[in-house]
Amino acid sequence: METYKEALTKQKSVEAADSESEKRTKRPLVLASVMLAMFMAAVEATIVSTAMPSIVAEIGGFSKYSWIFSAYLLMNAVTVLIYGKLSDLFGRKPILNIGITFFLIGSILCGTASTIEALIFFRIIQGFGAGAVMPIASTIVGDIYTKEERAKIQGYLSSVWGISAIMGPALGGMLVEYVSWRFVFWINIPIGLLAMVGVTLFLHENIQKKKPNIDYIGALLMFLSISTLMIVLVEGGVHWAWSSAPVITLLIVSATAFLFFIIQERRANEPMMPFDIWKERSILIANITSLTTGVMLIGISSFLPAFVQAVMEQSPMVAGFTLTTMSIGWPIASTLAGRLLLKIGFRATSILGGISLIIGSIIFLTLSGDDGPVHAMGGSFFIGVGMGLSTTSFIVSIQSTVSWERRGIATASNMFMRSLGSTVGAALLGGILNGSLQDFIKENGLQNKVNIDSTNILLDPHGTEQLSEQTISVLKNGLSLSLHHVYWGVFTFALISFVLILLLPSNKRV
Repeated sequence: METYKEALTKQKSVEAADSESEKRTKRPLVLASVMLAMFMAAVEATIVSTAMPSIVAEIGGFSKYSWIFSAYLLMNAVTVLIYGKLSDLFGRKPILNIGITFFLIGSILCGTASTIEALIFFRIIQGFGAGAVMPIASTIVGDIYTKEERAKIQGYLSSVWGISAIMGPALGGMLVEYVSWRFVFWINIPIGLLAMVGVTLFLHENIQKKKPNIDYIGALLMFLSISTLMIVLVEGGVHWAWSSAPVITLLIVSATAFLFFIIQERRANEPMMPFDIWKERSILIANITSLTTGVMLIGISSFLPAFVQAVMEQSPMVAGFTLTTMSIGWPIASTLAGRLLLKIGFRATSILGGISLIIGSIIFLTLSGDDGPVHAMGGSFFIGVGMGLSTTSFIVSIQSTVSWERRGIATASNMFMRSLGSTVGAALLGGILNGSLQDFIKENGLQNKVNIDSTNILLDPHGTEQLSEQTISVLKNGLSLSLHHVYWGVFTFALISFVLILLLPSNKRV
């Protein structure tokens, strides 16, 4: 049995080690390294979305377009909570470096892909690493700065998102037009290596061994449930009939895995998703709404560049800038939300966000090939404003609802639900796109001449020379109609989000 004197000596040695680690840590250089890691992950979304039409134009596989996003998002969502717990056990530095390493390996491989199937597999590797970057980078900042200092530091971290929002589309468009889409992935390499070197050299931790208690079974069941559902959403009605054996089998597997996931989470000591916090009405509504807004977010960011390039016949750079306005509207609205929360409360601020989401989705419903990119930029901006107002309200509301010791997991659950919404949304809306386009081709009697993957030609500046004007016209009209079906899906989820927001508790302020 350890005596009081021994315990006191042990505590003093731990405190001394912590103090020594803090002194050896070069905070400005660690912060710069963390910001580089966050920039690498943040710019990935806009830069890849901008390049995707050009990628499928070269390597083909338009029918699997949505899988490029789904594969990455799925692995990101499943691993993010696990990485957080691993960093508590083994330290931030080694786990962050492992995550960046997987991300860079995936990036290198993505740039070498010659088929859409290979690219999807490499995106899985990239997403496996990405799950570590954002949460651990943010945790490192919380470790090395005091509560009073974090407010100022958060401004620096927010600037990373603003810079990536502007640079991502511009950089992606330039690389696609003047170099090669492959550099969209390879540009991550020097950024990631610099981040790893900085964290390794300048961050010093005093790691105390803890007993591992990670919900691997829950993560595996969640992965199985969501991945099988995604396959059904993408392939159902396109390559498989909805009543076919593969679809029914996968749905049964998905439902069964989800049922066992719920059972596992209820009995796990440290569950991946603690359901008891969902008993709070504000958390329940905020998390479900984050799921629906996550579907909307991926619907716009994934498919808008294809519409601008193929239907509006604009350049990749212009297509990228139509997404930039969403990323500009988001931080502006987040800043405004901070003031509104004090004056009108969470519910009213969230309602304003819900209205903005509906306005943005209506603008996309009215979008046509004859409209200019400014029209698309306007819709993106309103979506960004809606996301900024609603997500900020949700996070602050959740953090005000739970106690300090539950705040971290409650916040993580909300971010997880949004990520899960984007994962499922990419598959669901991709399935709508493929199904609508296939039906349009059949209705025009061209099923023996072209298929869904023939849409690759519209995304290639010189590809339209391969087919007749009539066929090109049918493909373009079919893609335009199919993308409008996707926007109807976005609009539907905007309405669902608004109804859910109305269910939030009233008269609740910061």
